[in-house]
Amino acid sequence: MSRPPDADRFAHFAAIDWSGAAGERHAGIAVALCSNGTSAPRLVRPGHRWSRQELLHWLSDDLPPDTIVGMDLGMSLPFADVGAFFPGWPDSPPDARALWAMIDALAADDAHLSVGSVVDHPVVSRYFRRHGGRLGDRFGTAPRGRFRLTELAQARHGCRPYSNFNLVGAAQVGKSSLTGMRVLHRLGRHLSVWPFDPLPATGSVVLEIYTTIAAMAAGRSPGASKMRDHAALNAALAQLGSAPVPGHGAIADHASDALLTAAWLRRAATDTALWQPEGLASVRETEGWTFGAR
Repeated sequence: MSRPPDADRFAHFAAIDWSGAAGERHAGIAVALCSNGTSAPRLVRPGHRWSRQELLHWLSDDLPPDTIVGMDLGMSLPFADVGAFFPGWPDSPPDARALWAMIDALAADDAHLSVGSVVDHPVVSRYFRRHGGRLGDRFGTAPRGRFRLTELAQARHGCRPYSNFNLVGAAQVGKSSLTGMRVLHRLGRHLSVWPFDPLPATGSVVLEIYTTIAAMAAGRSPGASKMRDHAALNAALAQLGSAPVPGHGAIADHASDALLTAAWLRRAATDTALWQPEGLASVRETEGWTFGAR
């Protein structure tokens, strides 16, 4: 079992609000960073419209040393419920890293690290709910789709997670997750990815986050997790012991999600229980876990 880091092990804490939308550059991607202590988190390249390829380069080449990076996406698909990502398909990958490799290979010709070829693959598409009322015959019998153990843990504590096999609706996370898997595969072993890899003794680590968990830790309810003005954001940051971010008036919720979650990671990283949640051992290599889900 991976051990929690020492309180002073990490020097920086980054949160990435991700997007699986079509196109090259995305207003929905935001990156926030803070350091040890209580200083305010800050946006990385404020006002910039990130591409997924740029984020890959930032993680590979520009990440500050000893950083915990939280990415707001699902790093894998459900596996434990039926013993496979794609039950009944002989080519179903055996673990998460093999899944990432498969997704990236199927989408090799898709520009901007998108996943249209995965979504429309003649076999894989049968497991997804897609736009236009297209429900795959292997989506499952549950109305909301299949869930990972970590998503069931989220639900027990008041969150309303969505299945990564669901690609429909404003709150769906399926395409974000699939595009994120392409990035994770291309990172290779350049960065450790928890919990699929053990926590490294030195260097940085990438992990999965759910920004609603950070908002709840800051005193907000799941239904009011989005903060669209500086006053609400700074009130939440104060609950986490963080200095306020400068500014007044409106702020995009993608930016506020990233800023608040970076500050939450700084505090949560020293919580031993969050690195050793019940149920993790059985899905460490397949489904993974959302940091902060208990």
